[in-house]
Amino acid sequence: MTIRCFDTKPKEDMRSFNTEGQCIPALHYMVKLDRRLQKVKQLIDRQNYLYIKKARQYGKTTLLMALRQYLQPDYAVVFLDFQGLSNAQFASEAAFCHAFTKLFCSAAANEAAGSCLPETVLHAFSEAAENGSLTAVGELAPYFTRLCSAASRPVVLLIDEVDSATNNQVFLDFLSQLRMGYINRLFTPTFQSVILAGVYDIKNLKLKIRPETEHDRFNSPWNIAAKFNVAMEFSATEIAMMLEEYEADHHTGMDTSSTAQLIFDYTAGYPYLVSAICKLLDEDLPAQDRFQNTDSVWTEEGISEAVKLLLKEDLPLFGSIGRQLDRFPDLKTMIRNVLFRGQQIPFSTQVESISMGLMFGYLKEKDGLVCIANRIFEMMFQNQFLAETASGSEAYQAGLRDKNQFIRNGRLDMDRVMQKFVQFYGDVFADKDEKYLENFGREIFLMYLKPIINGCGNSYQESTTRTMTRTDLIVDYLGEQFVIECKIWRGQEYNKRGEEQLLEYLDFYHKNKGYLLSFHFNRKKTPGIREIRLGDKLIVEAVV
Repeated sequence: MTIRCFDTKPKEDMRSFNTEGQCIPALHYMVKLDRRLQKVKQLIDRQNYLYIKKARQYGKTTLLMALRQYLQPDYAVVFLDFQGLSNAQFASEAAFCHAFTKLFCSAAANEAAGSCLPETVLHAFSEAAENGSLTAVGELAPYFTRLCSAASRPVVLLIDEVDSATNNQVFLDFLSQLRMGYINRLFTPTFQSVILAGVYDIKNLKLKIRPETEHDRFNSPWNIAAKFNVAMEFSATEIAMMLEEYEADHHTGMDTSSTAQLIFDYTAGYPYLVSAICKLLDEDLPAQDRFQNTDSVWTEEGISEAVKLLLKEDLPLFGSIGRQLDRFPDLKTMIRNVLFRGQQIPFSTQVESISMGLMFGYLKEKDGLVCIANRIFEMMFQNQFLAETASGSEAYQAGLRDKNQFIRNGRLDMDRVMQKFVQFYGDVFADKDEKYLENFGREIFLMYLKPIINGCGNSYQESTTRTMTRTDLIVDYLGEQFVIECKIWRGQEYNKRGEEQLLEYLDFYHKNKGYLLSFHFNRKKTPGIREIRLGDKLIVEAVV
């Protein structure tokens, strides 16, 4: 039987950016995987067993499919996708053995046809499943041994989506069999390497299946896995190389290096988010009146608009995030405290909420502290949290009422926004105690701002400056950026340092005007707006 495969020679006139499933070089613009494939092969050459544990839509399947082809000159590769197995097929050992054997033998057919795997063993394997003689997971091991012993090349087993139907003990029993093969490999032929790919850590899968004793809880059947130290996120340089291929085909005039850096700044290289932004730039923005000139699409303004569109979409990734936050309320509270209150939480994977956030791709470590993984997620979290409380928020309702005062000739009048917020804050929150305002002051401002920019703008907080006492907020409204530092008053000297830091930020964003929102708890304060001229920069300070 001849199996028709995709041509891997790029066809520039048909390629696009892909966000649906595996990326294929013949069809899609994609980051080159050669360096990653080489590193994974080095681990396989050393007979390592691996677990690629990454968040959803992080390029795991694309990497495994590319690895399948990359390894073929040296190995017999069997690729399985456990999404092909239903929950019912995990319900008993006999059901799993029958379904797994059919899946395995079908996947191994190509290797057998190429004389890498012995057809006689595969036939016997398949026949045993069909006649019902395979009823226990332990009975799979002898067939693995016979197959690997008779194969003309070392056999590598790749299993994608291992956590798609694993709420059953039989899966852990299957992993234990693979582990036993690895431990006894000096005496009994077995797989050269087994690579699993999924989102959940094996120990977290165990917790899904049944309550554990403390002894069992951390005794993983996959504790043989070597560290998978191959970076899956894209670097700005790799994104630029992908854009260079696109530019060679479409001649947009973009600066590929700076455009790639801007995309990286929003995504931190999260593969799906990179592709999603590029896809919007390529396919959606040219249909808008303001971006019909292709020179204006692949720009800072175009990327900001693509991010705005992305955050409005009902994406499976975002839906999954919402469901996980509901399932893990401690994780949700931690993200909210980091995002709105600037809490500096020491990073430790031994804390369950941090471990879960890391596993799902929502958090990362930076300078020993917990940090939101990327700017897109920060904006998505901010939108979700504000939306959850907007209906009962006086600040949101006030911003909604005042909204029409702030847009003049299509531009956002930020000076007016600050003036009205000072007035609103004084009317509603003047009697609140200091602790309350320290915790919620910045959230109140974001809630007031939300309905004003909603639909036409984005806002995000700079993670590098977010602390309990200060936060830099960037507001982008129809391509125009406003830099706002929100800080808690800690004396004149501290205030002066805040002004200097804002000046540095204005230089970074090439702006001559910035805003300083000071939450001042001294009873002798004078609320209101004042302008401060520092060199060629103008700072508008709002004191509340």
